[in-house]
Amino acid sequence: MANIVLVDDDRNILTSVSMALEAEGYTVTTYTDGAAALVGLNQSPPDIAVFDIKMPRMDGMELLRKLRETQKLPVIFLTSKDEQVDEILGLSMGADDFIRKPFSQRLLLERIKAVLRRADATNDSDESQAIIRGKLRLDPMRHSCLWDTKPVTLTVTEFLILQALSQRPGFVKSRDQLMDAAYDDQVYVDDRTIDSHVKRLRKKFKSVDDSFDAIETLYGVGYRYREQ
Repeated sequence: MANIVLVDDDRNILTSVSMALEAEGYTVTTYTDGAAALVGLNQSPPDIAVFDIKMPRMDGMELLRKLRETQKLPVIFLTSKDEQVDEILGLSMGADDFIRKPFSQRLLLERIKAVLRRADATNDSDESQAIIRGKLRLDPMRHSCLWDTKPVTLTVTEFLILQALSQRPGFVKSRDQLMDAAYDDQVYVDDRTIDSHVKRLRKKFKSVDDSFDAIETLYGVGYRYREQ
């Protein structure tokens, strides 16, 4: 079973959620603030992490930002806020999912399972051979992405969206199709979630090649990978 890190300054949440996850067979490590969590995550990366946003010393957003400098492990955000801007910002920074407090332990467990399945899908898919499209080399078996031989670090969700687009250059993928490719069918996301991930993808590729334009938007229709 997977190793999970929980980061939340509410010890009651840490205790109850840890017990629920351990009952399912997971190994759980907990932290009460982002600064301590960052040290532990870098020393011993888990299979998935769950971060609260509002925390002392270092909040969840800053923790994710620093983590993404060195790691691409899946991350789920918890938040007690009711503003959609937090979700959009979190996804744009590289979070894989988002759950609002108060939440049921069963919901969190299902979301964790869904994100882990998406991570495994990059290795277990029948379409796991490397995809080469012009300057792009996408290797699902190694979860690696190169653009003109330069590495581009992608989250699991970003990787699956890019894989879906690049498998058939020139063909349009609707937002619904990209949701199906990147998310478990038990997880609902809206159009803006996909748009946030695509925006993040473009930003990452432009950081290594300012002329990157391989992902095209067809307004009102969806996205496609430009034929090269």
